[in-house]
Amino acid sequence: MIETNDRGHGPKARRRRCFIVGGVILLLLLLLFIFVLILALTVFKPKEPRTELLSATLEGISPRISFSPVSIQLNIILNLTLLVKNPNHASFKHGPGKSYLLYQGDQVGEADLCPGLIPSKGTQTLPSQLTVEVDEMATHISALISDVLQGQLVIETRTRIPGRVSFLKIFKKHAVATSDCRLAIAIPSMKIQSQECKSKSKL
Repeated sequence: MIETNDRGHGPKARRRRCFIVGGVILLLLLLLFIFVLILALTVFKPKEPRTELLSATLEGISPRISFSPVSIQLNIILNLTLLVKNPNHASFKHGPGKSYLLYQGDQVGEADLCPGLIPSKGTQTLPSQLTVEVDEMATHISALISDVLQGQLVIETRTRIPGRVSFLKIFKKHAVATSDCRLAIAIPSMKIQSQECKSKSKL
């Protein structure tokens, strides 16, 4: 008579092996999750994109003032070149941005910025052309005439670029890069005498 040895092939043994395999898989998944989490909180932690004004140039004619009746002719186009830096190990995809031109705190012009994708540790140059809308400056005609007579016109620009940082299309973080500049324009030479800019970002 031949005896069959079923040790290790019974239902209990199979369940034990299933538990061991399942435990190993869960442990590997847990380790993978911890590894990815550490990367997300350290190496791939989202950093704020930064903006920088590379250049600002003027096109136009010197303002002309008529006092009878009181009127002013002004034709100014401000060309800005902005540099957006992405310090992340992930891409930064930004949507359409906006540049605003302000005088005495009120908006007197605006321009659209094209959307784009900045790769990891990359940069992108964004041109912006702002045209002064004279009608919008009519509410500050006395201040404008005074600035022209004194030989200096001070204007401000504000740029806002919204987007999001994306790593492996899994981790996504919204971000907004902004840049505020104060420009002093000499009159009648129509040259930029000085510029002060502040950049900040928000995640």
